[in-house]
Parts: sequence; structure tokens; C-alpha cells
Amino acid sequence: MEFLLVPPIAFVAYILLGLFLNLIGRMLAGPQRNTSPGKTSVYASGEAAPEQQAAPGYRQFFTIALFFAVLHLGILMVGSGGLTFVTGAYLVGLILVLIALILG
Repeated sequence: MEFLLVPPIAFVAYILLGLFLNLIGRMLAGPQRNTSPGKTSVYASGEAAPEQQAAPGYRQFFTIALFFAVLHLGILMVGSGGLTFVTGAYLVGLILVLIALILG
């Protein structure tokens, strides 16, 4: 059973298991009787779809991602060092960077 721990074999096994479960699900679902457009359209809670396409930016995501990256790596650095002046200065710099990310 240790061969299942090899990543390529485990990947293929999970793909086959997923395909098998998909096949069983399709067989249990039965034939489709109603082919109206409402069956295949995306549900929009009864509201009309917007006329123009939305173009969301990733600015908020990158700000939050940078915040957590700085926070986690900074705490890892502070936690791996002793309580020295350099660690304290690093912690003050970390706090300033996080404040700049929050306000900025």
C-alpha cells in the first residue's frame, strides 16, 4: 500500500476515482427532460445582467497579500531571533511597514 504515497500514482488514482464518481453521479441523475434556456443559464437572483463587463482590479488583493506576507515573514524572523536590539529595531520597522500598508 506504500505505492499510493508516491505523488504521481496518487494523482492518477484520485483522477480515476473522481471520474468514477462523476460517472456514477451522471447515471443516478437520469435523462434531462426540460431543455429550456433557464436550465443552462447562470442564476442572477432575478436581476438584469449589467450591460458592460466588469473589470475588477487586483489592487486590494495585492495589498492584503503583501500585508500578510510581511506579517508572517516578519514574525518568523522575530521569533527565530533572540531578544536583542537588532530584533527590536526589526520589529519597529515591521510595525511601520504594516501601518503604511493599512493606511496606504
